[in-house]
Amino acid sequence: MSRSARIRLFWAAAVVFAVVYTLACTGLPHFGTTVHPYGSRAVAASLRQRTANVVSSINFDQRALDTLGEESILFASVLGTTALLRHARDERVGRPRAGRVLPSTRLLGLVMVPLTLLTGVYIVAHGQLSPGGGFQGGVILATGLHMVYVAADYLVLKRIRPLGVLDVADACGAGAFVALGFAGLIAGAAFLQNVLPLGTFGEISSGGLVPLLNAAVGIEVGSGIIVLLASFLDQAVEVRSETDSGSGERT
Repeated sequence: MSRSARIRLFWAAAVVFAVVYTLACTGLPHFGTTVHPYGSRAVAASLRQRTANVVSSINFDQRALDTLGEESILFASVLGTTALLRHARDERVGRPRAGRVLPSTRLLGLVMVPLTLLTGVYIVAHGQLSPGGGFQGGVILATGLHMVYVAADYLVLKRIRPLGVLDVADACGAGAFVALGFAGLIAGAAFLQNVLPLGTFGEISSGGLVPLLNAAVGIEVGSGIIVLLASFLDQAVEVRSETDSGSGERT
């Protein structure tokens, strides 16, 4: 296809998209209206399924299949990054130099690391009750671990970062989400349909399948981000090319 033909095809598609997008926008309810059909249905379904957090009810119950796709994107990103940043033949792994950190920074890290990890666990465990959930809590868990890198140095982070276990946890978290989806099929319902006992509204055991899916996502997101960042940190701190081996410069 010639360049002029590609340009004409682009403009034709752009015009069609602009028309459809404009029609869609003009069909939306006016701002400030008291009629919210989607919101009303979402809140009613959340109350019916005894999930106090409407956002978690939408993500892990009403639209759980979409959440499976979002989780799969992160899982694929981790796999792709690990494959692309694997050690090449002309690279070698060198011992990183220990960093110098102020005592006040170390003290702050010593206090904040356990608090951040505890906050992440709380947000994952209470995702069906209050704002938060597996995605948010998983990011906080990964952030809490990497505060060690900021408060100490890379050598300390590497000692407390069990990459082998986290690789397995990442795969298990993604697989657990799919496995929980089959609970609906086993019960004679739809894939990812909430078929477990719903419990009492407002309690940590409420929501049926939602807290279990929250936990699976929290494990996958937290471990996946740690493995993802490990690939980049290893390249930046440890890996050196053969041309840099003599000078000792980091790549």
